[in-house]
Amino acid sequence: MGIFLIIIASLMWSFVGIFVKTASLAVDSSTITFSRFFFGVLFLGLFLLVKEKKIKINWKSKWIWIAAAGKCCNYIFENLGISIGYAYGNVLVMPMSTLFLVLISTLYLKEKISPKGWLAIFFCLTGIFLICWNGLPLSVFINDSIVTTLLFTLSAVGIAFHLLGQKMLLPTMDSGTMNLSIFFWCSWITILPLPFTFHWNGPFDIRVLAALMGLGFITGISFYINAIGMKKVPFLAAVILGNSNVLLSLVWARLFFHEPITPYIVSGAVLFLIGIVLQNLENASKRRAYATNKSSVAQLPNCIFQKQKTGEG
Repeated sequence: MGIFLIIIASLMWSFVGIFVKTASLAVDSSTITFSRFFFGVLFLGLFLLVKEKKIKINWKSKWIWIAAAGKCCNYIFENLGISIGYAYGNVLVMPMSTLFLVLISTLYLKEKISPKGWLAIFFCLTGIFLICWNGLPLSVFINDSIVTTLLFTLSAVGIAFHLLGQKMLLPTMDSGTMNLSIFFWCSWITILPLPFTFHWNGPFDIRVLAALMGLGFITGISFYINAIGMKKVPFLAAVILGNSNVLLSLVWARLFFHEPITPYIVSGAVLFLIGIVLQNLENASKRRAYATNKSSVAQLPNCIFQKQKTGEG
């Protein structure tokens, strides 16, 4: 059952690029961003209302706002990058966010990077380079790829700050309330520019509405499904299955939009998946080491890489 839940969550995440690309045929990226949060709050709020008979929105902690700003940054630049680029482009966000999380752990949390950590960074960077370069001449890369690469880089920075906020909030707040609060304030933040940015890119039909609602459902529900599954399967299996959405994203991009998936893209995806798995193994080793020392448990940075363990919708 646990493996099935993780596969379902990973499958949901793999459709993000396809849904964003479909929605961008009719509406602008700002509308897509707001819709992801609005429908996410709607679905998650209904889920919590049925499950716990109540919902609560927090706003007093500064980490709520830091996490909300980070998540807004993540979705704004990811949606814009997919809208003007390829549907599979957001596969870059995961390894880039891993690198930024390593920097945060080193500079802010004062952790040391082990040889395994440096190897993970090497694999991630090599994979990112292969996907960004894609065998293109330098002039073509600068003209066609550098803008979308920058957008996905900014999206990855947003993920890093969102996860840092989650790390600081989880000791005092349950996961459902925390995410509902973050998404609620994100929806208010992203609605502000809509009067100035909203425009139609094409005819609005049922496919576009389904894509927007699907993105919201993924944002609001997928992490719950994956969290339950993570408790029931071995760690390494959960990491590999949870990150399989990267390869599935490439398949859907080819199948639905006939986008070119070259050997450079596939090789890069495999390399940074190896890097992410190595980094997760390193994090697991750190947690076990801290757990053996009771006096150090309070210092355990156990949530900073939650994205790589559980994914993010």
